[in-house]
Amino acid sequence: MDEPVTPAGRLFLRPEMNQIINCAIGFENPIDIEAIKTELSTSLLVQHPRFCSLLVKNKKGREFWRKTQINLDDHIIIHNQENDEDKINSLLADFAVSSPLSLDKPLWEVHIVTGVNCVILRIHHALGDGISLMTLFLASCKKLHGNEDYRGDDEKKKSGSKKGIFEILKLIWYTVVFVIGFIGRVLWVSDKKTVISGGDGVELWPRLLAVAKFELEDMKIVKKAIANATINDVLFGVISSGISRYLGVRSPHVLQEELQITGLAMVNLRKQPGLQEMEKLMNNKSGTGWGNRFGMMLLPVYCHTRNEDPLCYVKRAKVMIDQKKQSLESHFSYGIGNLVMSLFGPKVASLLNYRIVCNTTFTISNIVGPSEELTYAGNPITFVRATSSGLAHAITMHMVSYAGKANMQILVAKDIIPDPHFLAKCFEDALLEMKNAAKSGPCG
Repeated sequence: MDEPVTPAGRLFLRPEMNQIINCAIGFENPIDIEAIKTELSTSLLVQHPRFCSLLVKNKKGREFWRKTQINLDDHIIIHNQENDEDKINSLLADFAVSSPLSLDKPLWEVHIVTGVNCVILRIHHALGDGISLMTLFLASCKKLHGNEDYRGDDEKKKSGSKKGIFEILKLIWYTVVFVIGFIGRVLWVSDKKTVISGGDGVELWPRLLAVAKFELEDMKIVKKAIANATINDVLFGVISSGISRYLGVRSPHVLQEELQITGLAMVNLRKQPGLQEMEKLMNNKSGTGWGNRFGMMLLPVYCHTRNEDPLCYVKRAKVMIDQKKQSLESHFSYGIGNLVMSLFGPKVASLLNYRIVCNTTFTISNIVGPSEELTYAGNPITFVRATSSGLAHAITMHMVSYAGKANMQILVAKDIIPDPHFLAKCFEDALLEMKNAAKSGPCG
């Protein structure tokens, strides 16, 4: 029996969006193609209803999922590349703008890049979000030191303590303020144009890709230097400092006075954050829910060239993110998106979503991966990275942590930002400077 596509799934299928998640997984040893095929044939990935269903439309143009028989050979594509990391980035950059998935088969592919010991999973965003898809893949992995299946790190549940009247008033106030700001962004408010601004049509421009590589231990050192800070606070502080560095070199005149640009952050809305147990994600009644369960938040970045303690970037980021956490902005964005889809259809919803992308400067997301090393088909995994199809932003950043390291894929429109490797270095240098400052003492 056909199953209707969810509202979020219909949004990602619109031509203006057509979002595909491209996840690169590096391996220590040369890839055994037959072993990969054997592992896939018995994995949860090919058993999941979304991964063995065709996208079909009825006479009214409404999208549905229809079960079909999977032929693995239709989904596995072999690439032979030189042993060069830039080849992976080049392939992912090409996927971001010029390689749609065929509607003649379920909307996913496995690209095996033999020369660089890498597998690239291409999965349409209509099938699920980053948390869902990452968990589905990792459920098929095993820990490197031990044979037990990997089912996701245990996460502490959110506190169930009751809010006092002051906390409730703050929630109402911040929600009203940020929701008004969100609506303003959809309708008319836009960032000032800079050398890193995108805009209407930029999603179709050719892309370049670079990787900013971080040590999680460095981030933790910075986090400990500021009371109650989180890794996300550190990450956004690094983004603020790194973009300031980049603009200070490429366009110093715009930083003569403090410049504000705005990022669009993806926020997981499941009750239990982080990677979920596979059994819960497979069961929609659990409250965690498979699919696309995320909202959006607007995160302002204040760029400047003043010499100051690097930790102050994190301190400012924490104040701003704490206020966002005390609001329902991300829940509002998710709820209003579903409401617009129900009342006006995917065309209007995608137009509003497109406008908010055009009126901001960059996209940022962060997925917490496993802390232990894993294997797939008996081959140790060395890295996990993710990016997506090009947006109307000139910069899209996705960070994934794995086994003590964090890789942030920086996807850029190459005619706007021709030097993404320099931008990646700006972010890496920003974290190292923060780490050194944290060892000397926090900012005042």
